Amino acid sequence: MMAKRDYYEVLGVSKTASDDEIKKAYRKLAIKYHPDKNPGDKQAEESFKEAAEAYEVLSNQQKRQQYDRFGHAGMGGAAGGGGAYGGGSMNMEDIFSQFGDIFGDGSPFGNMFGGGGGGGRRVRKGSDLRIKLKLNLEEVANGVEKKIKVKRHITCKACTGNGSKNGTELQGCQTCGGSGQVRRVQQTMLGQMVTTSTCPTCNGEGKMIKTRCEVCFGEGRVLEEEIIPIKIPAGVAEGMQLSMGGKGNVPPRGGVAGDLLIVIEEEPHEILHRDGNNVIYELYLNFADAALGTSVEVPTIGGKARISVEAGTQGGKILRLKGKGIKEINGYGTGDQLIHVNIWTPKTLSKEETDILEKLKNSPNFAPKPSKGEKSFFEKMKDFFN
Repeated sequence: MMAKRDYYEVLGVSKTASDDEIKKAYRKLAIKYHPDKNPGDKQAEESFKEAAEAYEVLSNQQKRQQYDRFGHAGMGGAAGGGGAYGGGSMNMEDIFSQFGDIFGDGSPFGNMFGGGGGGGRRVRKGSDLRIKLKLNLEEVANGVEKKIKVKRHITCKACTGNGSKNGTELQGCQTCGGSGQVRRVQQTMLGQMVTTSTCPTCNGEGKMIKTRCEVCFGEGRVLEEEIIPIKIPAGVAEGMQLSMGGKGNVPPRGGVAGDLLIVIEEEPHEILHRDGNNVIYELYLNFADAALGTSVEVPTIGGKARISVEAGTQGGKILRLKGKGIKEINGYGTGDQLIHVNIWTPKTLSKEETDILEKLKNSPNFAPKPSKGEKSFFEKMKDFFN
């Protein structure tokens, strides 16, 4: 599978482009690659979908910020089930229903998109659902597939979504003639003024139900509990929001489903602490081990590792386990595990222990002699993160 192109590159705009510039760029590409203008051209159709996907993300401030920070992986490109995060599997119906308003100025494709002077109706989109998903450190570091229960409105199978008994054909609205809109002509000092508004009889649907469905009572949808598999990419962070297209609520009597928004929550680990893509562990050594050197076993994400501590190790030293941290969500590397060495000073001593230390404390080797090159804890941390 070919790698996704950068969304800004797809639309031909800079990363500082305004909302208006992004809209104009998408409109230009959508007209160029529109299926009606390129019948049977698969490449044009793919370009049309690619431009719509880029616009779907960059025209939404929240999604755009997420994309600018984490790239395609931040949009959850590894999603399974009902569609890719961030609109990656948009179909023609999604595109026509969501972005028709940008063609509402008399363009040749105004009717197709539900805009322009043709009075076409846009396909409605259902409401989004939002859930919180708790992940432990191992799941954050390695990625995980979860199965979650979601209650959402889905299309009524008894009436296939149109709200009528047994899905029978709907009647055209006599008030608006099936257009879903009513026009009013008023005489003014400047001549005739024509206004268009939603039909009050059919609420803009253009059709009327003769006999309501006995299952959904004319709603065209029912509330059901569904188990949805979700693939969470490695490297997600607290507060990150992923969206799963088409797994929200369907609107009443036809349209496209909204999105399922997944907000990530991280469960704190008992021992390890996350700092960006690095993981920090506080190692406590007794004075003798620090002075003589030792080998200790430390916990890591999903396992353990044995490390060597050199003789004469000072408190505050930071040891590094390369690649034992959290994967970068864009896939460009993995953080490290940083081990902060603490020298444990006993709070109580036996008489024998006190006598031994009394004999040693005046020894020349026990006198603090920091070298000029010895760095402070903050300087050491700065070196590791730069």
